[in-house]
Amino acid sequence: MRGRTPLVLRRALSEPLLLAASLGSILLATTTLVALTMYAVTVAEVGVRRAMETAPIAITAATVTSPVTADTLQNVDTAVRTHVKQAYQGLPATVLRTIRSDSYAMPGQQKRERPDLTKFATYEKLENRTRLTAGAWPRPGEPVQVALTEAAARAMNLHLGDAFTVVGRLTHKPVQATVSGLFELPDPYSDQWRGDELLLRGLETRDYTTYGPLVVNPQTFEERFATNVSAAWQAVPDLRGLPRDRLRSFADSVSTLGDRLHGDCSTCTSFTRLPDMLGQLDQAALVARSTMLVPVLQLLLLAAYALTLTARLLADHRRMEVALLRSRGAGGPRLALLAGGEALLVAVPSAIVAPLLAPWLLRGINTIPWIQAAGVRLDPAPDGTAYLVSCLVALACAVLLALPALRGARRTYIEEQAARGRGDRQGLIQRMGADLALLAVAALAIWQLGHYGGPVTATAAGGLGVDPLIVTGPALALLCGGMLGLRLVPLVSGLAERVLGRRRSLAPALGAWQVSRRPLRYAGPALLLTMAIAIGVVSMATAATWRASQEDQARHQAGADLRVGGPLDSPELGVLGRGARLAALPGVTRVAPVVRANTDLAGADATLLAADADRLDGLLLLRRDLAPDSVAVLARKLAAARPSGRPMPVPGTPRTLTWQVSLTPVEGAVRLSAIVRDALGASREFVIGPLVADGRTHAYTTDIAALAGRSGKVAYPLAVQAMLFDMPNPAPFTLRVGGLESWTAKPDRAHPVELNGSTVTFSDDKSEQDMRLALLPPGSGADHPLPVIITADLAKRADLKVGSAVDVSLGGVPTPIVPVAILPAMPGTTAGEPAVLTDLVTLTARDLASGRPPRTVTEWWLATRGGDTAPAAAELARHREWDQTVVDRAALTRQLRDDPLAGGLQGALVLGFLAALVFALLGFLVNAAVAARERTAEFALLRALGVSHRQVFGLLAVEQAFIVALSLAAGTALAVTVAVLVVPHIVLTGQATAVTPGVLLDIPWGATAALLVGVGVALFAIVAGLARQLRRQGLGRALRIGED
Repeated sequence: MRGRTPLVLRRALSEPLLLAASLGSILLATTTLVALTMYAVTVAEVGVRRAMETAPIAITAATVTSPVTADTLQNVDTAVRTHVKQAYQGLPATVLRTIRSDSYAMPGQQKRERPDLTKFATYEKLENRTRLTAGAWPRPGEPVQVALTEAAARAMNLHLGDAFTVVGRLTHKPVQATVSGLFELPDPYSDQWRGDELLLRGLETRDYTTYGPLVVNPQTFEERFATNVSAAWQAVPDLRGLPRDRLRSFADSVSTLGDRLHGDCSTCTSFTRLPDMLGQLDQAALVARSTMLVPVLQLLLLAAYALTLTARLLADHRRMEVALLRSRGAGGPRLALLAGGEALLVAVPSAIVAPLLAPWLLRGINTIPWIQAAGVRLDPAPDGTAYLVSCLVALACAVLLALPALRGARRTYIEEQAARGRGDRQGLIQRMGADLALLAVAALAIWQLGHYGGPVTATAAGGLGVDPLIVTGPALALLCGGMLGLRLVPLVSGLAERVLGRRRSLAPALGAWQVSRRPLRYAGPALLLTMAIAIGVVSMATAATWRASQEDQARHQAGADLRVGGPLDSPELGVLGRGARLAALPGVTRVAPVVRANTDLAGADATLLAADADRLDGLLLLRRDLAPDSVAVLARKLAAARPSGRPMPVPGTPRTLTWQVSLTPVEGAVRLSAIVRDALGASREFVIGPLVADGRTHAYTTDIAALAGRSGKVAYPLAVQAMLFDMPNPAPFTLRVGGLESWTAKPDRAHPVELNGSTVTFSDDKSEQDMRLALLPPGSGADHPLPVIITADLAKRADLKVGSAVDVSLGGVPTPIVPVAILPAMPGTTAGEPAVLTDLVTLTARDLASGRPPRTVTEWWLATRGGDTAPAAAELARHREWDQTVVDRAALTRQLRDDPLAGGLQGALVLGFLAALVFALLGFLVNAAVAARERTAEFALLRALGVSHRQVFGLLAVEQAFIVALSLAAGTALAVTVAVLVVPHIVLTGQATAVTPGVLLDIPWGATAALLVGVGVALFAIVAGLARQLRRQGLGRALRIGED
């Protein structure tokens, strides 16, 4: 039977330990790399699919507009739908048409110079997208049947069945209409209604106030109202069926929609952001896959070295056998066939089994919480690509397994005998200086990674591609760092020998001498452990840094725990009613009103943020490294220029305010308003009057509670900040406002006035300029430059420096400012957005001193107890009638962390981390077992000389402790170095762009220490097991074995 067994199989079975180690290494490498390949493909597909499914309609839709008449409407409609279908390459799409008529004067207002207006409209398939609450949808006929939203009906004071007449502003023709139905939007916050303020609120206020729309039947609109009006088509494609490999071609096709339309519709214009989104998605998928190559290449390198180490052990163990075969006539081809056949014995089964095991491995990864949160369901079936990768990896492993045997086959028996017993102090690579050359290549790759900000760079063709040098940089850095660490092995072992050799204990001295005599025997497992530890620590650092970066991004984008925006005023919540209501939300500890506005600073567009500086500490989420001072210090600097004057307090909790005002007779319209501030710092302008100009005192009442909104709650106590008086055509007058005896009057330069107590007198009857007058408490004014915090790009563009006061144009108004800090990015704004932050109290004082009304609060920033936003966010979600937009820091963090494209690296890191540990333990076990077996006779001789089992174990422990300690220390140092150089550059956003604020490296030292301890315990457990195995062998049998 033995004679029938092939020689290749007999040789393999003669070394079961090494055969099992080789099989385990190849199977682990192929399974892990196949799993990583399947994972990368799955994550990219899921990430792209989710991004397309969750993208708002404002981004995915294409909007086409064109003026139409009754004669051209159908032709234009057909052309639009035809070309949309062609541009979308047959992908299903929903095309909806909306048309509004010209303006009509509201009933009874047709003779007014500035009447309120209304419009007729038709919305395609509106009955399928809304809910009819009363009546029926309009039908053709006379009078014109219309349907209104509930909000529009309330605003127009119309009810079901009411008849009314409106008159065209252009045609002056009356249209008789009747209300046939009322409807409401099931989800007013749906993207499909975004931007249609008239439909959402029932009115919109611009130059005129427009009510409606009056929705009519499409046939009626075409017959009665299609008089050169603007029609809009919204085309929304169903992107669920779009494969990822068609993103670029589909984007190119959609971008040609405008050119396609011009051939049949010269008046059509189109707009879509879909091509840009698809291009970003394609780039993001490419960057995600390329980033996942980093742990793949690290693992590939580790697997190659682990297999090479096993192959070298196998070759060393058989070198005398191979030399004898050569002496008996076996040539190189015969030996190559034996080595190759033996390698294929373990490689072929691995290639077959690995694609079947990879899905099970991915299912295990799928149990990780943050992978589940990303919505990635890792349950792919092996396909042709998986088997191709498996075969290629297995073949490469077989080559690595056979190479050491082929290299050793060139020596004769005499050469092998001469080589035995000699131990080189340095390996071939070190003697040739290849590790230093590799260091130069790795340094170049990492420099390019930092220079380009990622592994994807522009190609010669103008596209994007993976730079092979950059993507291999981290793996090369780990390899050359480990190889450079091998240069320390002879030095450290020699030092250990000198130190331990002076001790009286036998085991430490003998163990140190053994390591010093043959350092290369221990260099192999030391390098394997070093690289494995480095990969493990780098993986943990990358994962921790990524998670911390998502938190930093969310904090920076939100600016506060909760940011609540809404309309300037609404029936539910007014400016003075919103703050107290938000402050009463569960868990809210601090509230601040904020003005956000687009402005220009020294000719550059920027975002203006104005907040009460006294409330910023504990509210503004500013990462400490972004600013030279803490938030508390910055807040004090922002508030340094506040005027000394204080608003006039209003005692108690009045629901109304009454003003005693007298004005002498004047011609033309005049305007008097009061600026009232609540306890939270929000200011509101209340118009007093209309004023009766008869010289007598009249009482004017302002209903504070009503203006707070139905759900609003006023934050008492109130204070009066200023009174503003405007006269378009100045004429002599005397104005008196009761209770302002100690106030001051600040007119513009062209209109000097006299102030006596609370009476203001203006006697110039020749002025031709509009007059603006501000009545302010004493000490009010703007005597100092406005302190601001600005972003670095804005400071560079405007040439601003900290502490230097300059006069600039802020929102078109000449304003002296002084920067107190320059930040790389401003919290509460998007990445790359120039911004300026100032104190709301100081800015309001400057506005009032110039006679301008204060800027209206546009949003509220909230801090929550312990950063827990859930209770307050849940309460806000229950009050959709408040018409608010909420930015939740916690929800934003979850959204960022759950992005498959941005977080796909996490699963790859976990796979690489686990595989690295298994490779390290397997390699150490095999090396220690082979070394112990080769030295069985040596240990038996020591025992025969009287050395105890405990001392033999001590000898083994000293030798392996040298490997373990050196590997753990060198691996950790190498990991920290590589992490500092690499990790900040591979943590990117889901759109494959640089992170704002910049990435800060986060090395989890607690987890790192636990890893080192766990690995050390596992390795010493292996050593203890080997020592116990040696103890079981009989002394006589071991002595008779002799050496090879």
